[in-house]
Formats: sequence, C-alpha cells, structure tokens
Amino acid sequence: MSTPAEKAEALIRHYFDMCNAGDRRGLIDCFTPDGTHYFPPGLPGAPWRGAEAVADGWVRCVETLGSKWTIEKVLCAADGHEAVIEWTHWKTGIGEALRGDEWYVFNDDITRIREIRAYYASPVDKSQPVNKLYDFDYEGRGYHMAPPVVKGRD
Repeated sequence: MSTPAEKAEALIRHYFDMCNAGDRRGLIDCFTPDGTHYFPPGLPGAPWRGAEAVADGWVRCVETLGSKWTIEKVLCAADGHEAVIEWTHWKTGIGEALRGDEWYVFNDDITRIREIRAYYASPVDKSQPVNKLYDFDYEGRGYHMAPPVVKGRD
C-alpha cells in the first residue's frame, strides 16, 4: 500500500511519461475533465483549460518542438493533495531548454490532476539555448544536462 504522497508522485511521473510519449489518451486520463494548466505570460492560448486542451498542447509540442521532459525534484504534501516539482523542458527540435517549477493540485482520491501552475526559472530568452537561473550549478546539483532517451523517438 502506498502513502498519499507516493500516490501523488507516481501520478506526476506517469504524467511526464505520457508527455514524453506524446500519448494524447494517456495525457487526458491524467487530468480531471476540467483540469487546467496555467503558464507565465507569453504562451499563446494559455491557460490550457480541460484535459483535452492540455493533451493537445503537449502533443503539439512533441510534434513541432521535439519536446521531452525530465523531472529534477519532487516534493509532495503528506496528504497527497498538492505537490511541487522542478522540471526541464527539452525542446530538441529547436535546440532549446527551459527549466522551471510546477505546483500540482489533485482530485480527492489522487487519481487525476485538477490544476498545474507553471513557473519558469527565468523569463524566456530566445537568444539563449538553455533558459535557467543565472549562476546556479545545475550539473553540480545533479540535474539532467541532456534530454531523456525516449523509446520510439529520436
């Protein structure tokens, strides 16, 4: 039997697996039907409202940007109803990466994501191949320095 916090972390990791696979149905199943993904200003169409909109957004990123994601850190509330993570969004098709955090809110039985609020480590600067915190030792702290190898994708 897993704890509520372990259940929340497993759901987040499954969600990232579905993102990396570009699995629309799997992504939809990660969210409540009215789930919402909020973003900092600048992303056209944000926020993404509804499980299908979230799924379509990430599938579009996989197809157009070569997107892949890694989870760097996870912290879940003991009751499993909220969590925060650090992530890296690898845009392999355009040679960019973006680091940031997300705050998660889950449904009552911790089987679906109700809300995600994304925060970027820095404003997106298209002149930089990797958007990150200035002078933070990502490698020294054990963060991924390259995108993941995803079966069936380059």
